Amino acid sequence: MPPPQALAIAKQKGLDLVEISPTAVPPVCRIMDFGKYQYQEQKRAREARRHQKVIEVKEIKFRPKVDEHDYQFKKKHIERFLDDGDKVKATIFFRGREMAHPEIGRRILERLVGELAEVAIAETMPRMEGNQMHTILTRRPQTGGRAKPAAAPAGR
Repeated sequence: MPPPQALAIAKQKGLDLVEISPTAVPPVCRIMDFGKYQYQEQKRAREARRHQKVIEVKEIKFRPKVDEHDYQFKKKHIERFLDDGDKVKATIFFRGREMAHPEIGRRILERLVGELAEVAIAETMPRMEGNQMHTILTRRPQTGGRAKPAAAPAGR
């Protein structure tokens, strides 16, 4: 219908004539309450923001001379952070003469990545920046087809 006629119908109903698709030939319009539509869109956007998960990067620091118990304790923290959906930056901090042996730090980080292989993947391989060596671990993507539990024996 011609635009003036559509505008007259919209005014008669107390609504607005809203252009939906201006590029179509002829342009597509809808008679609606535009204020109500805008409000619902804002409400939908707020709801979507409320349900999104913000991924944080947690940092765990190690030293080249880390004791076994400290290593295991920090590894458990990393597993917990990954389960919560966060990324983890594992850092080895070198001081003084420790800088002469970066391979010790690399071994620690590679061991950590290897032991957490079931839970996490390394986003970046261990690399040296100044007096620190770090790697970033992220949660392994979950596959839809998990292993099914063993079926109970038939006939019971």
